[in-house]
Amino acid sequence: MDYQYLPGESNWASMREAQLKTLSVPHTAMAVAIDLGEWNDIHPDNKKDVGERLAQTALNLVYHENIVASGPLFQSATIQGNKINLSFTNVGSGLQAIDGEPLGDFAIAGSDKKFVWAQARIEGDKVVVWSDEVPNPQYVRYAWADNPVHANLYNKEGLPASPFRTDQ
Repeated sequence: MDYQYLPGESNWASMREAQLKTLSVPHTAMAVAIDLGEWNDIHPDNKKDVGERLAQTALNLVYHENIVASGPLFQSATIQGNKINLSFTNVGSGLQAIDGEPLGDFAIAGSDKKFVWAQARIEGDKVVVWSDEVPNPQYVRYAWADNPVHANLYNKEGLPASPFRTDQ
């Protein structure tokens, strides 16, 4: 899908969220491949990396190898003044912006749910999100778009964070 220049609703993001919810079923796993596809093709050319990520989940889930098999998964949000602190599972040996750039594709909103692009930074194993446009934030979204091209939050094992939202 085409890039969205403003935060908004996304059927693709809703579908990804439905896939993420299947992790509540025992003995399931998921490999995030949002960074491996092309904007104009649902089937990524880079099937090798998709397969390797799926193999990592199998090694962990089925063969009980003690490896980081997933990228960061949203766990909880805490509002502190004009910022929201996000916690994750599967941080592995730490969080990183994979490209060395500021974290991208984070959006924030107040109680009106009018999302604007936000600034975000890694602080330890958490991500802090804020925007001067939203003095009383309530909600955060990450990579909530049909084609999120600036989603660069990963763990140090090189696995991408799953898109998420806190406004469910």
